[in-house]
Amino acid sequence: MARRRKNRTHLKGAGAAAQHANDGAPKSFIIKHGQVGSSVTQLVRDLRKVMEPNTASRLKERNRNKLKDYLTMAPTLGVTHLLALTVTDVAPSLRIIRLPAGPTLSFRVERYSLMKDILKTSRSSRSMGMEYLTAPLVVLASFPPPSPETPPHLPLLMKSFQSLFPPLSPNSMSLSNCRRIVLIAYNPNRGTVDFRHYVITVKPYGVSKRVRRVLEGAPKKTSANPSSGFLDLGNEKDVADFLLRKRGEAGPGSDGYESAASSASSAAGDDGDAVSLADDYVGRNNKKGQKKAVRLSEVGPRMELRLIKISEGVPGKEGAVLYHEFVKKSKAEAAALKASHVAKERLRKQRREEQESNVQRKKAEKEQGSRKNKEDSDEEVSDAEADESGQEAHDEWDEDEEISEVGGSDDEHSEELGSDEEESEDEPEERRPTKKVRIRGKR
Repeated sequence: MARRRKNRTHLKGAGAAAQHANDGAPKSFIIKHGQVGSSVTQLVRDLRKVMEPNTASRLKERNRNKLKDYLTMAPTLGVTHLLALTVTDVAPSLRIIRLPAGPTLSFRVERYSLMKDILKTSRSSRSMGMEYLTAPLVVLASFPPPSPETPPHLPLLMKSFQSLFPPLSPNSMSLSNCRRIVLIAYNPNRGTVDFRHYVITVKPYGVSKRVRRVLEGAPKKTSANPSSGFLDLGNEKDVADFLLRKRGEAGPGSDGYESAASSASSAAGDDGDAVSLADDYVGRNNKKGQKKAVRLSEVGPRMELRLIKISEGVPGKEGAVLYHEFVKKSKAEAAALKASHVAKERLRKQRREEQESNVQRKKAEKEQGSRKNKEDSDEEVSDAEADESGQEAHDEWDEDEEISEVGGSDDEHSEELGSDEEESEDEPEERRPTKKVRIRGKR
């Protein structure tokens, strides 16, 4: 039986709505360049996972691809950001490039952890599934408010991270699309930026973990523990022993019970953690208006970034340096550097205009030459036609002339023969046979 061919390329329902909602969202390329190890390669894959669905998840780099190739190709594909990871002699480096005109932010990756490392250390493992169909929410924490005392590079740093993700629109966004959070936290003591990635989970509020297991069901059956597909109460004398036993207490045979207050406190904490759902949310029993406890589960990757440099433009066409962690310049040096960049930019613009004018001039000359060649060819064709018509008329006149000339030659020839016959009576001579002469007219 032949395989069924997939021919449905359109989206329906929530997928189509999410696609239309992300039409104006920023797009990104996340690449590695240079010689990097397996850990940095895996970090690139994890960052692509974080930036989904507005990134090229299956982008494949080749060794012969240069950073200039991506800078040239990305704007034509509608890509707005390029994140490039490489390894230096000191530590891994991350550059965030705003396309097509900059600025470029260079970071040093002080420490990082991969997704697999975070999931191994977590108490409960999570499956990667539907959370990555929508873009994450970005949360900026611990950044100082704008003021005259605030360093000028921090507001630009905040805006750069904000522009990586789609802007929030509370009036049009759906609550069920809020599945993940990216936390960007500034550490003023170390002068670094912490990058965290969380998945949002919603739990029932006001019930203990054991009651929650009864309401939500037992964990799913796995290959390692096939008997965990259902809730096992075989060792309990009564269901109260399972529901009201104190935390950390022995199993069956104990007389102590968990109080209602301790049960509520162990379930979801204080009232600050509880929210009333404004709309239906993903999951079972998460209906509009119900009171639920919101939890954040970290899934990674985790990075600690140190800002090194902010420069105008893109790599290869960099302008003035707006901020540098280690190099400090005086006002006079900064003004001289800015003037030199302005002069270089003016020269680059002048050369570009000159090149464009040369291209237009050569194109005009080429068109003029082709037009002239066409006119010459038309004149040659007309001359050739005129010559042919004149030749035909001349050939007709030559035929008449040829007939008359040929007739006259016959008479003369007969007269010559008569005279020759008379002379032959006196002196017999051998005469060559006469040839018929045909006179052709000349042009």
